[in-house]
Amino acid sequence: MKLIKWFSFTCLLLNSLLVQAQTKDLIAQFSRSAQYTNVKISPNGEYLSVLTSKEGKKMLMILDTISKKPINVIHFPGNAQVGNYEWVNHERIVLQKEYLKGWKDHPQYYGELMAINADGSKSQYLFGYKGGEIQTGSRLKKNTPIRATAYILDPLPNDERYMLVQALPWGSGGSNTAENRQKVYKVDVYKGTRKKITTAPVPYARFLNDDEGKVHFVSGTRDHISSTLFYRQDSQWIDTDKLNLNLNQMSPIAFGENNDSVYVLGSENGKPKGIYLVNIKTGTKKLISQDKVVDPSNIWLNKITKKLYAVEYENGYPTYEFVDKNDTHAKYVKQLLASLPGHQIHLVSETTDGSQFIIKAFNDRNPGDYYLFNSKTVKLEYLVSQKKWIDPELMAEVKPITFTSRDGQLIHGYLTLPNGKLAKNLPLVVNPHGGPHGPRDWWKFDNQNQLIASQGAAVLQVNFRGSGGYGDRFEHAGHREWGEEIQYDIIDATRYVIEQGYVDKERICIVGGSFGGYSALQSSILAPDLFQCAIGFAGIYDLELMFNEGDIQGLRAGRAYLKQVLGTDAAMLTKMSPSHNVDKLKAKLLLVHGGEDERAPIEQLESLEDALQEINYPYEKLVMDDEGHGFYNDEHQEKYYQLMLAFLGKNLNL
Repeated sequence: MKLIKWFSFTCLLLNSLLVQAQTKDLIAQFSRSAQYTNVKISPNGEYLSVLTSKEGKKMLMILDTISKKPINVIHFPGNAQVGNYEWVNHERIVLQKEYLKGWKDHPQYYGELMAINADGSKSQYLFGYKGGEIQTGSRLKKNTPIRATAYILDPLPNDERYMLVQALPWGSGGSNTAENRQKVYKVDVYKGTRKKITTAPVPYARFLNDDEGKVHFVSGTRDHISSTLFYRQDSQWIDTDKLNLNLNQMSPIAFGENNDSVYVLGSENGKPKGIYLVNIKTGTKKLISQDKVVDPSNIWLNKITKKLYAVEYENGYPTYEFVDKNDTHAKYVKQLLASLPGHQIHLVSETTDGSQFIIKAFNDRNPGDYYLFNSKTVKLEYLVSQKKWIDPELMAEVKPITFTSRDGQLIHGYLTLPNGKLAKNLPLVVNPHGGPHGPRDWWKFDNQNQLIASQGAAVLQVNFRGSGGYGDRFEHAGHREWGEEIQYDIIDATRYVIEQGYVDKERICIVGGSFGGYSALQSSILAPDLFQCAIGFAGIYDLELMFNEGDIQGLRAGRAYLKQVLGTDAAMLTKMSPSHNVDKLKAKLLLVHGGEDERAPIEQLESLEDALQEINYPYEKLVMDDEGHGFYNDEHQEKYYQLMLAFLGKNLNL
């Protein structure tokens, strides 16, 4: 009998150790960054390029398209790494140079652009504060140092020699440059000599140029809430407000039949954004495409003709509206959707003649696979996966949901259901998104949600009022409602999935980052008996503190934004701040923060800790001193996931 007991105990111990080992391996898999990203093909189809990592640093690999053999690997010495990049002609690449700093794990970008040929020859410091060699004999400005942060605006596919660069000047007096007026330069991709084309009339500019490099349209914002569109006439920027188009949030997409007509993304009377064709000479507009519920999620242009051919919408599952059904790209997308059923399809790169494409296929269970598509032979060749170690067959389904909140507002969201489990009486983790204004949740693969689902729990995501992507009226409905109506949408969504039978009402936790971290605490305050535990990651906990700390209040547009979305009523800000209402809490707490967080600075966490300690409320805590607003380092992410799963397992009995 004693032997049987000992044997049973040993089996239980071995099973427990096996489960722990399997869980640890899962955590490592979901914490690991993508192995391959940003796959592209050179304009003539000779080369493939892909970003990959070695020892935590990104490098660019160049391969022969036919043999797939590596030709060159582009990397930087020391703490520098390769950032975003573009093919600017058939042989040459321009790339961003980023830095990994010891006190910050997020890469720092100082606006430097480098150029190099695919075979590694003719490397050149192209644009940045260090400058390159001084060139002579050109009417373009010499490649001298420039204090500006540069981004590739247009590689100008029809021009082998030049590209357009969009640059944010640093100016003088402090490091806060985001609101400076951006400039556009025409830059020699071999020498780095440059000539200024134009300066934006408004901050946070989005430019639209023609094939010759002339900039005709620009949009921007002064408050992060509304945007303005300008057009170029007689060397002057003209505000389209004068045209009385009755469109808000306008941004240019593509030219129409000529440079006087432009496709714009815009919102009319607070409805979801649509695609309009605007004629600036006649002041007329024509609606081209619009969904009744959501804004476009992607707008697809033929990169050869630069003409609009499709609009993508995501009201639940993704759908495509083909504006120009005769465009060859539209036909290719339809073929690819049929060839890769259940996947979202993006044409991410193509040759100049449109004969070869890089395709990315992904869905709620698959982080992404890259394919080479030959449009002449109509053949699809698998290249690489972003995360090959993830088996889509073992992942959880993400199911769109819709419900009506307590005041009659229609709310959309997603419910991740664990694979192999009956969708009934499941433990639940509510995961509100950040923002809150602008971002929204999508039908896609999510590392954290999939990890939680692997432990047998469902995950709820809510596109509460105030979320982006559902029109201005819906987004503005969340203004000054951070602590109440937004949270009631989250609470009502939780009660909805309980009523549907998906969820065990006694096993619910709420876990969020940024504004989601705020919501985790605030929803737990408003509905203390609904949530057994809460995790606040990089959260805002004292709303009034936002006007004095963090990177939003330091900007003119940021201050205007805060006044609009929060208001300045001190009593209301206190009422909506978790730090001032901890006495209403019942949930078990885990608080996670980055010491270098500029968006939600560490003072936010400290304000909540002070309040909790004052009433002796217990909580667990993890602070990573060298992380910012979210964890970049894989090891740090893994440490957080281990703590998160242990915390959820303990409180939800996973």
